[in-house]
Amino acid sequence: MNAPSPVYIVGAGPGDPDLLTIKAARVLKAAEVVVFDRLVSEEILQLVPAGTTRIFAGKAARDHHMPQEEINELLVSLAKSGRKVVRLKGGDPFIFGRGSEESLYLAKNNIPFEIVPGITASAGCGSYAGIPLTHRGLATGVRFVTGHCRAGKHLDLNWQSLADPETTLVIYMGLINIARIRDELIKAGLPADTPAGAIERGTTAEQRTILTTLEELPACIEKASLKAPSLLIIGRVVQLAEELSWHIPAMDCDVEAHG
Repeated sequence: MNAPSPVYIVGAGPGDPDLLTIKAARVLKAAEVVVFDRLVSEEILQLVPAGTTRIFAGKAARDHHMPQEEINELLVSLAKSGRKVVRLKGGDPFIFGRGSEESLYLAKNNIPFEIVPGITASAGCGSYAGIPLTHRGLATGVRFVTGHCRAGKHLDLNWQSLADPETTLVIYMGLINIARIRDELIKAGLPADTPAGAIERGTTAEQRTILTTLEELPACIEKASLKAPSLLIIGRVVQLAEELSWHIPAMDCDVEAHG
């Protein structure tokens, strides 16, 4: 029996196919099977060669097309078949992408693997919205957190630690719990007028951005009818988008709901 082929766990970036790394593009072209997530853009999927087997394993909040345990087992099975397997994930596999869980499962089953980093949603969406995550005099650091919690669990973050005006706060999957996030951050001492933004489908032609304050963020998200995937950025750096936005201008907070 031949040794199993390595599984390539590849970050597809936040959406714009031009942000795919050279290595990711090369690995995709050689793939015989691609297991992809919901957040991988159609433009990137078009780079997969004709004849390559595609398997959708997409997950949305509270709606799992394929449970994680099944994905893990699928990757092992495909690797043992001897085919060249690519596990294609939005953003970067190791930042809220569960790439480490899949890698650990492969390692426990003696399946070789390689990690191909991708441009993170935070870096890509922030850049395309004109929001630097750090800026001298405005933010000395950045924190990445998830605003989503497991089914049946309450969102339990260290709010005192996160409510730091010197730090940019980037929240993945935060739409469902945005009101709670706002309330807890203000209760922990972060000023209600802290600049805040939300970016839907960042880096793509459908990108929509709103710029507001922490206090008004939930209401603005509701008025604009923002949907997932959306990234939330809270901190003084958000104000720079007024001058640095270059991709698609931000909408007014009082925009009429549409879409």
